[in-house]
Amino acid sequence: MAIAAAADDGAKEAPPPPPPSPTYRSLAAPVANPVDKFALLPAFLKVRGLVKEHIDSFNYFITKGIRIVVQANNRIEYKNVKVGQPSVKFEYNVEKITPQYSAPVMVDIEYTVGKHYELKMKQDFIIGYLPIMLKSHACVLSRKDEAELARYGECPLDPGGYFIVKGTEKIPIIVVMKAMGIESDQEVVQMVGRDPRYGDLLYPSIQECAFERIYTQEQALQYMDDKVMYPGTGTQKEGRSKSILRDVFVAHVLVNSGNFRPKCIYTTVMIRRMMDAILNADTFDDKDYVGNKRLELSGQLISLLFEDLFKTMNSNAVERLNHSSGKLHSSPLDLSQYINEEIITHGLERAISTGNWDIKRFRMHRKGVSQVLSRLSYMASLGYMTRITPHFEKNRKTSGPRALQPSQWGMLCPCDTPEGEACGLTKNLSLLTHVTTDQEEGPLMNLCYSLGVEDLSLLSGEEIHAPGSFFVMFNGLILGKHRRPQRFANTMRKLRRSGNIGEFVSIFVNEKQDGIRSFDDFLRDGLIEYLDVNEENNALLSRADSLLYLLVYAQRPLLTTKTIELVGYDKLGAGQNATVAIMSYSGYDIEDAIVMNKSSLDRGFGRCIAMKKYTVTKEKYENGWSDRIVMPQRDKNGSLLKHNMQALDEDGFAAPGVIIRNHDIYVNKQTPKNTTKQCGARPTDMDYKDSPAVYKGDDGETTVVDRVMLCSDTNDKLIIKCIIRHTRRPEVGDKFSSRHGQKGVCGTIVQQEDFPFSESGICPDLIMNPHGFPSRMTIGKMIELLGGKAGVSCGQFHYGSAFGEPSGNADKVEDISYTLVKHGFSYNGKDFLYSGILGHPCQAYIFMGPIYYQKLKHMVLDKMHARASGPRVLLTRQPTEGRSRDGGLRLGEMERDCLIAYGASMLIFERLLISSDPYQVQVCRNCGLLGYYNHRLKASYCSMCKNGENMAKMKMPYACKLLFQELQAMNIVPRLKLTEG
Repeated sequence: MAIAAAADDGAKEAPPPPPPSPTYRSLAAPVANPVDKFALLPAFLKVRGLVKEHIDSFNYFITKGIRIVVQANNRIEYKNVKVGQPSVKFEYNVEKITPQYSAPVMVDIEYTVGKHYELKMKQDFIIGYLPIMLKSHACVLSRKDEAELARYGECPLDPGGYFIVKGTEKIPIIVVMKAMGIESDQEVVQMVGRDPRYGDLLYPSIQECAFERIYTQEQALQYMDDKVMYPGTGTQKEGRSKSILRDVFVAHVLVNSGNFRPKCIYTTVMIRRMMDAILNADTFDDKDYVGNKRLELSGQLISLLFEDLFKTMNSNAVERLNHSSGKLHSSPLDLSQYINEEIITHGLERAISTGNWDIKRFRMHRKGVSQVLSRLSYMASLGYMTRITPHFEKNRKTSGPRALQPSQWGMLCPCDTPEGEACGLTKNLSLLTHVTTDQEEGPLMNLCYSLGVEDLSLLSGEEIHAPGSFFVMFNGLILGKHRRPQRFANTMRKLRRSGNIGEFVSIFVNEKQDGIRSFDDFLRDGLIEYLDVNEENNALLSRADSLLYLLVYAQRPLLTTKTIELVGYDKLGAGQNATVAIMSYSGYDIEDAIVMNKSSLDRGFGRCIAMKKYTVTKEKYENGWSDRIVMPQRDKNGSLLKHNMQALDEDGFAAPGVIIRNHDIYVNKQTPKNTTKQCGARPTDMDYKDSPAVYKGDDGETTVVDRVMLCSDTNDKLIIKCIIRHTRRPEVGDKFSSRHGQKGVCGTIVQQEDFPFSESGICPDLIMNPHGFPSRMTIGKMIELLGGKAGVSCGQFHYGSAFGEPSGNADKVEDISYTLVKHGFSYNGKDFLYSGILGHPCQAYIFMGPIYYQKLKHMVLDKMHARASGPRVLLTRQPTEGRSRDGGLRLGEMERDCLIAYGASMLIFERLLISSDPYQVQVCRNCGLLGYYNHRLKASYCSMCKNGENMAKMKMPYACKLLFQELQAMNIVPRLKLTEG
C-alpha cells in the first residue's frame, strides 16, 4: 500500500532525538517565550487528571459530606459513619470484588435498653449501600499503576468519574418575616432600607397582614399552618410552618438554637435586590453570565439525595419504634431492627440508573441528571466526563442561553456543542479548567471576622444598609459588613498568594450591588475571579455495554497534536490512515460521498465488529414459582423438535461461538401458566408454557454468539446476558468522517484495477470530491494530508496544530514541503496519476496522501427498511410505524400535496385508502348515520331509523369511521350526505 512504498526512501535517515523531559527546576524557571508554557500542561494534567472535578467532589462527600449529613440529624444518635470497601453479598458471605457498583455505609449506634437504661452500642451497622464512583478513594482501582490495572482487566487510560449500576399558595412576605420573629413592621422596613420607594412596594403586603389580623409570631405561624400543605414535616410540639421555615426556606442559612435573625436578614437582602430590579433595570443580573451560574458535581448531587433518603430512613425508624413501643415485649427493644437499609440502597440505585432526582424536602424533580456513558470511542467517553447540561427546556427557541458568552473564555469549550435543539445549551469544560470542590468553611469564616468583618447579629436593622459599608457574602451566606471593602479584598488576595489560605479561594468586589462575594470556585489565574455554573453532569454505565462497535485494525494517526497526546487519544486510536485522492470520479462522489477501493476493503479497511447485548430475566412470582430454563426438546432419534433451537447448548442457553440466525432461540425459557394462585404441589411440565427469547437479526447475515454471562440483580433474580457478535465490512451507504468534520457516506465501491494509480504504483483507498473544501475552508485537512505524507516518507510523526511554531509543537507547511521535496515528492503534495480505466495520464496533478478516517456508527444495515404488507395497529387498522415493528413507509401531508399538484388522484386513492385501512360501512340515506350489516338476516340495518330501507354501502378509511364514532361519544353527530357516484 501507499504507506509501505513511500517509507522505504527515508529509512536511511535517523530520526531526531526526543526532546528532554522537563524538570522541576525548568518548570519553575521564568518563561522567556509564550511557547515554552506548553511544558506546564503535561505537569498540570498529571496532577489534575482529566475528570478530577467529579472524583474530588465524590471523595469530599464520602470523607466529610456524609458525616455532616449524619451529624445534622437529631432523631437517632449515630456516633460514627464510614463508607466500606465495594463488595457483593454472595450466599451470606461478603466478598471484595473488582469493582462492584456499591459499598456499605456503616454507622455506630448508641441506645439505651430496659427500665435501668442500660447503654448498648452496635458497631459497623449497615444502613444502606452507596454506589461508588470509579477511581475515587473508595474504589479498589484508586492509586493503582498500569500493571495492576491491567491485571484487574481494566484499561489504564480509563479516566474514571462514572458509576456502574444496573440501572401551593402564595403568602405575603411580611407574614413570613413575622413567623420568623420580626413582629414589628417598622423593623422589617428598616431592614429592607429607609428609601420611601421600598416602603411603597411593601405597603400592600403590610396592609394584607393587618387585614388578616396577624400581629405576633404565633398568629403568623398559625396562619401559615392553615395555608401550607407539606407532607412529612413538623411534629406535634412544633407546627408544619416552623419546620419548613427552619429546614426548607433559604435552607443554606442555618438556624442555631432557634435564632432566625440571620435568615431574616438574608430574606430582607433578597427583597431589597428584587425591589432594586423593579425600580432600576440597570441592577438586573445577566442570567447567562457564567459567573452567575453554579456547577453541581456528583458529590453535591449524591449528598443532597443521600440526606433526603437518610432523613426518610430515620423518620420511618422512629415511627415504627413509636408504634411498637406501646405493645408488650418479652425482650428489650433493639433499635437496629427498625432501621431499613433498603431505603438508602434502592433510592440511590434508582436515581443513578434512571437519572431522576426526586427530593421531597425541596420538591425537586429533575430528569436526566445521570446519563448512560457512551463507549463508542475513547474521545466520546472523555467528552461525557466533561459535559455540562443545564435545567433549560431544549425546545424553547431563545438565543440568550445558547449564545457564546465572553465569560466562557478559557472555561468552556467554544466549539464542542451538539447540533440541533441542544445547541449552545449542552457545553463542555475546556481541557485546563479546574473545578474546585468543597473545602472546610470554618477557618475561613474566622479569618474574615478577624480582618474586620462585622457580625450582622450585632447590627440593628438601621445599620445593615448604612451607606459606605459593603456586605461580605461567603459561598452564598451573608457573613457580615465591612467598611473598607477594597482593603479587605487586597488582604485576602495577599494571604492567598502567600499560600496561607487555599489557592482556589476567589475574592470579588461587586460595586454595582454594594457587596463582596467570596467563592471557593473556578479560579486559574485570577483574571476571572469566580465561576459557578448551575448545571449538573453525571454519567453512568451498565455492566455490559448494550451496543459496542470495535474497529478491527485500529491505527495511530500519522499527524497528531499536543492536545491529542495530553488526553491519550493517540494510544487508543479509533480510525485508520487512508490514502486519499482529492478528485472527481464517477459521479458517485457528489454531496460529500466517498468512492472506495474494493481491494482496500478486502484488506480490512473500515471493518468493524458490532457487539449487541440481549438480556433475559428469570422472573420469580408471588405464589413461589419461577421461570425455568429447559434443555432443547428432542425426538426419539435425538433430532431437535424445532429447527430454530440449533444455537442452544444442553443447558438451554446459546453456546458461545455458534452461528445464530434470524428467529433462532438463544434462551429456552418457560413461564408458569399460573402465577398468582397458591399451589401446594410441585409444578409439572403441564404447568409451564414456552416463552423463549428469540433473536431478531438480519436475514442473510452471519452473526455469532460471543459470550453468555450469568449474574443476579439486586432482587436475586437470575439475569442471562447474551452478547452477539457481527463482523461488518463497509458497504454503500455506510458513514465515514475525517477529524475535521468532513463526514460523508460511501457512494460506490470500485475494483482496484479501475482506480487511478501513481507512477510508483500507489493506488488510493478513498476518492473525495474537491467541492467539499471551498465552502467548509477545512485547511487543517490539507495540512494533515501534507504532514501525513511527509511523516510516511521520513518515518516520523508530525504535529498539525493550528499555528506553525519554531518550538516543535506544530510543523509549518514550509518545513513539511521541504521534507516532501527531499524524498522525491512535489512540494505541494500533488502526484501524477494515470486513469485506471483508460490508462492515459490524468489531465491535472492530483492532491493525494494519507488522512486519518474514522468509521461512524451510522451503518446501512441498522437503518435499511422496506415492506409490502405486514402488521397493523389494532386501534386504527393502519400499518405500524418504525423499523423495529416492521412498519410501513408513511405517505405524509407534504407527499400528498405533491401528488395533488401532479393530479395523480388514483395514486392518492390507492395509497391513502386501498393500501392503508379500507373499510366497508353501511350508511343510512335518511339520517346520514352509520348502520351495520346483520349477517344472519343478510341485510343492512339503521339503529336510528329502526329499519333497513335506504341503506347504502361505501368504502372509507377505518380511521375515518373511528373518528365519527369518537365524535358521537362526545355528543357531536357527523352526518353523511350521499350522492350517486
